[in-house]
Amino acid sequence: MIKKELYAERKTPERLSNGEENRISLHVVNKGTQSLDIELIDEAPIAFQLRDLNFQFKLKPNQDQNVSYVITPKERGEYHFGDLIIFAKSKLGFIRRKIKQDCAIQSVKVYPSFNKLKKYELMALNTGHIEGGIKKIRKVGQQKEFDQIKEYVEGDDFRTINWMATARSQQLMVNHYQDEKAQQVYAVLDMSRNMKLPFNGMTLLDYSINASLVLLHIAQVKQDLIGISAFDYENNSFLKASRNSGQMKNVLEKLYNLKPSFLESDFANITTLLRRQIKHRSLLLFFTNITHKESLKRKLPYMKRLIKKHLLVVVLFEDSEIKEALKNESQNMEDIYIKALREESILERKYIAKDLQQNGIHTILTTPEKLNVDTINKYLELKARGLL
Repeated sequence: MIKKELYAERKTPERLSNGEENRISLHVVNKGTQSLDIELIDEAPIAFQLRDLNFQFKLKPNQDQNVSYVITPKERGEYHFGDLIIFAKSKLGFIRRKIKQDCAIQSVKVYPSFNKLKKYELMALNTGHIEGGIKKIRKVGQQKEFDQIKEYVEGDDFRTINWMATARSQQLMVNHYQDEKAQQVYAVLDMSRNMKLPFNGMTLLDYSINASLVLLHIAQVKQDLIGISAFDYENNSFLKASRNSGQMKNVLEKLYNLKPSFLESDFANITTLLRRQIKHRSLLLFFTNITHKESLKRKLPYMKRLIKKHLLVVVLFEDSEIKEALKNESQNMEDIYIKALREESILERKYIAKDLQQNGIHTILTTPEKLNVDTINKYLELKARGLL
């Protein structure tokens, strides 16, 4: 029977990475004694709207074939695959059989973007300017801890020469220091309605979650303690900072389940919770979307309370689509009016960022595309300046 002699299987990653390309592989085997014309159709999750997963090829006896396609999820969650359907036609072409192949893998979960963690790790640990914008900042702070005494090599700072060790060994010796470790780093995520705004098919919250995952991975590599606080008007999800071996898995699971709310966040409540939950001075990377001066006036007093105890960095978003639209020539009065509103929106975001900085709050004003790089750069800068 053809059904026994011909079979297919689907191979998917254990989990899919949100906002990135994920490859799905299909494998077909012909164990029969005749050559077949194969048409293979995969029933991918409906959410991806992939209507062209139709692969046609020939299979000789005892021959197999691998084909693949790419899917790019735009939302976290669980996605369900259907069956693999095979249409097989013999060489003469008189009969065409339809075979529905049940697959072991019927569903797969989409997690925050994790595919590029190793890439960003290498970029952050590199000593020079790297493609993509991440670079080391010259260390000017004195927040160091002694590591060892070693022989002088070209490029070492003369100020670190240990003259007593040099006299004993009759070789030039220097003190070697390393960044102070075990600092607490928290990604604080605003899950209010402002973070539901879409950009290239993903919400600002999803971009923030992806950036948080990358940032916390880098911080753990730097041997800092990492944790999460996510909140909306009613709920608060908290993961205490730690650097144990399973913490990144805890971070991934915590971020996987976060959903934006339709309500405005209560900054008074979250400030109280953060001060109560985080006892020691920590770096708080606060991902939010303050779009109006009036909103800033309501939230600024609570942020100023946080900086009395913690190092606070507020991450704000600017709209690159608006910037691109401003390049278009105005054709009529309506275009001029719309252009003026867009320029006002850009200036207001810059005003908000400047006002935060004047109140002693570090600020990142960036686009969703540059969020990962700009967030990591800020962390490396603060670490290099010894502000943590």
